[in-house]
Amino acid sequence: MIRNGMNLNLNSNILITSISKKVPLINAVKCARSKIPGYEKIIGGDSDNNCIGKFFVDKFWSMPQLKDISVEFLTLYCWENKIKCIIPTRDGELLFFSSYKKTLASNGIFVMVSDKNAVETCMDKINFYKTLKSFGFPVIETAVNIDEIEADYYVVKERYGSGSNNIGIKLRRNYAVEHAKILLNPVYQPYVEGCEFSVDLYVDIKGECKGVVVRSRDLVVNGESQVTTTLRNTDIENIAAKLAEKTKIYGHAVLQALIDKKKNELHIIECNSRFGGASTLSIEVGLDSFYWFMLEALGADIDEIPFVRSNVEKKLVRYAKDLII
Repeated sequence: MIRNGMNLNLNSNILITSISKKVPLINAVKCARSKIPGYEKIIGGDSDNNCIGKFFVDKFWSMPQLKDISVEFLTLYCWENKIKCIIPTRDGELLFFSSYKKTLASNGIFVMVSDKNAVETCMDKINFYKTLKSFGFPVIETAVNIDEIEADYYVVKERYGSGSNNIGIKLRRNYAVEHAKILLNPVYQPYVEGCEFSVDLYVDIKGECKGVVVRSRDLVVNGESQVTTTLRNTDIENIAAKLAEKTKIYGHAVLQALIDKKKNELHIIECNSRFGGASTLSIEVGLDSFYWFMLEALGADIDEIPFVRSNVEKKLVRYAKDLII
């Protein structure tokens, strides 16, 4: 609900970048927009003129590559198109937007992204491991040198960014070393057998975690949950909230974690400081991230809008769907 006296610019628009085929995300933003008078169009940006998402937004922006965009150019585009909110959706653009977050905010344009230091911490798995270890969180061991980790089996992955491209899972030591040769910046982690979870959360502009939703990863394809189910686990929820606040995340983020089958111990794997592919399920049970962000962009104090989590657990099944125009 909008309160009197809020800094509301009528007919403000929302820009979602790298829309690709992220139709569920676009629809979630539409739903949030419908609850706030003053927001009008959703503009979708992508460098691919043939992307699927262009059919689901109010206006499509054939967006230049980030290397060709200056903050001045972006600011001018936002002013000309009455854009008040920007929602980045791809790992590769988070550092760009975090670098210019304060400049854009000074021009009345708000980005749903953490500050640069937090983004860099999340994107660098070695930095992430060292930072969380220093704070005392149960983070999975991570090293650039396999000799630093004692394990029967290893996971080998890229040091920077998220995703599962070329990841090697449950490899014996010699195979892990060989697999690392095909990666640009390989890191090693011990392979731990266990139940995998994604943890969606939202941190407000004051740096306080507003809500957490834990999801089991029931079926994972190419690193993303195709089937996922919400559940309550207060231990994971509390740790996730403290971690997000300690690392100074802002907006929506997704932690990846697992519970060891043998020792029943929690291991935090990584953090993606953006909205995730299956995070729409957490919106459905009350984690209204886009709504809260869009309100904060208008100057609202979202303390007045509590996180009310559903008492009913829900399952998300991701599948292809046809659009007939």
